[in-house]
Amino acid sequence: MTEQPELDDLDRRILNALQADASQTNAELAELVHVSPPTCLRRVKQLTENGVIARQVAIVDPDKIGARLSAIVEITLDVQAAERMMEFEALAAQQAAVLQCYRVTPGPDFVLVVQVADMPAYHALAHRLFTAHANVRNVKAYFSTHRSKFETRIAV
Repeated sequence: MTEQPELDDLDRRILNALQADASQTNAELAELVHVSPPTCLRRVKQLTENGVIARQVAIVDPDKIGARLSAIVEITLDVQAAERMMEFEALAAQQAAVLQCYRVTPGPDFVLVVQVADMPAYHALAHRLFTAHANVRNVKAYFSTHRSKFETRIAV
């Protein structure tokens, strides 16, 4: 386990504000969290250097770009040796359609969150990642029919 940096009230205000809208200027953020712009900039830099802020991204609406099929996929490997697990993780990480990959227990070995255009695109991904991979024993996919909540914000 990595050591967690101490977060004070200002750090938490900054993190909450950035999670709501990371496109704000430093001046806007400083005003929102009630500190001077230099203090705000220093704190954001410190949070980034400490790895608390992993990265800042834009969240794209999948429907607007034609990636309308979401799937949660359970994967069970035939052999669960450490090197075989890492081999599958590396293969999954290479696939742009795989948004998230988790090792889990108990149950399957991995759970993937996948976003593709349609069922033919999922089929192509399944062939590349699951069918062609000799160590995959079982695949169970759940296809989203409606997304009622999507959040990237972590309570701090």
